[in-house]
Amino acid sequence: MSLNRFRGVALIVCLGFLAPLLAHAAVTVNNLRQWRAPDHTRLVFDLSGPLEHRVFTLKDPDRIVVDLDNAELAGPLPELDFSGPLLAGVRSGRPEVGTLRIVLDLKTAVQPRTFVLGPAGQYGHRLVIDLIDSRAAAQEKEAPAAREDARAAAKRPFTVAIDAGHGGEDPGAIGRRYRTREKDVTLAIARELARLVDAAPGMRAVLIRDGDYYVGLRERYMKARKHRADLFISIHADAVPGRQASGSSVYALSEKGATDAMARLLAERENDADLIGGVSIGEMDDMLAKVLLDLSQTRTIQDSLVFGNDLLSELRQVGPLHSSQVRQAGFMVLKAPDIPSVLVETAFISNPAEERKLRSRAFQRRMAEGIFRGIKRYMARLPDRAPALVQTGERRADAGAARRF
Repeated sequence: MSLNRFRGVALIVCLGFLAPLLAHAAVTVNNLRQWRAPDHTRLVFDLSGPLEHRVFTLKDPDRIVVDLDNAELAGPLPELDFSGPLLAGVRSGRPEVGTLRIVLDLKTAVQPRTFVLGPAGQYGHRLVIDLIDSRAAAQEKEAPAAREDARAAAKRPFTVAIDAGHGGEDPGAIGRRYRTREKDVTLAIARELARLVDAAPGMRAVLIRDGDYYVGLRERYMKARKHRADLFISIHADAVPGRQASGSSVYALSEKGATDAMARLLAERENDADLIGGVSIGEMDDMLAKVLLDLSQTRTIQDSLVFGNDLLSELRQVGPLHSSQVRQAGFMVLKAPDIPSVLVETAFISNPAEERKLRSRAFQRRMAEGIFRGIKRYMARLPDRAPALVQTGERRADAGAARRF
């Protein structure tokens, strides 16, 4: 036997011995993170690879048990915040050889939901455990109907759904100079815009998220529909490979392809947020199964383009525009079939100068004011909503006086 052939045979034999060992190598739990939303608490376990797991609940006291097959802890579990209404503690143990058990001690009964995510963005394999607060979820579901009953005899306020992009597991784009996270900037602008909307007579704001947690793309526009929103605005901060791109942009949905390559790439990146932020395959399949009505969607897209142009007219008073026309692409978050919906890229967080502006409370406020003026400009087109614009005491002529930042 030649030397090379002998080496080949030896390698095959070694691999044959190692294969079973590698196949049964334990998956390591490297870290645990926590995110609290109004209706649930999310726990995310960072894993060295995929694994099988089982979940069951126990009573007296309430707790959830998660058994991880062939897994081990890399070290002690990190300290978590147990000041919320659901989670009282987290501990681990080994009920049997080859099984790592995680016990979640609860303050009240919850509905657990678990799923495993593959590598996406900055993350590797993950196990996600959502603890659903049944009471908060029920109140959220019933709230819109209750409000409608209470004002049945009165004119319904013009409702604006404001969506702060990204959140929780998904930081969005990150600035190169100051490491500014897109999710923080978008939430600050969204809150400021909500304050302006709520202060205006005849108007009401709905924040899709009001904290550092992730909301699935489909859930965002479904929440807007649940609250009977008249407009949907998703706020973001753009990023591209270079550092020179600058200015604001407005996007609407397209069912016939993107208007340009940049719009297509942006939509693909934003649509991937569910892979990073954490949405189970079942939810994504359900999202695809809900086919939107073509006629309704076509009319809504037309209204979205009108609204987007009104926004651009006002945003140019805040600063330069990256594009003077509303661009279109297949953004999942804009697919409400009956709500005019736009995505606003406030500035380029990848541009150090614009990243610095995005960190500024003054710029965040001026951006919110520009979007708010665009909303009122669009409302003035609606015959039954024009009086609400007059009541604010701010006429179109005032918009030109806005000081550039």
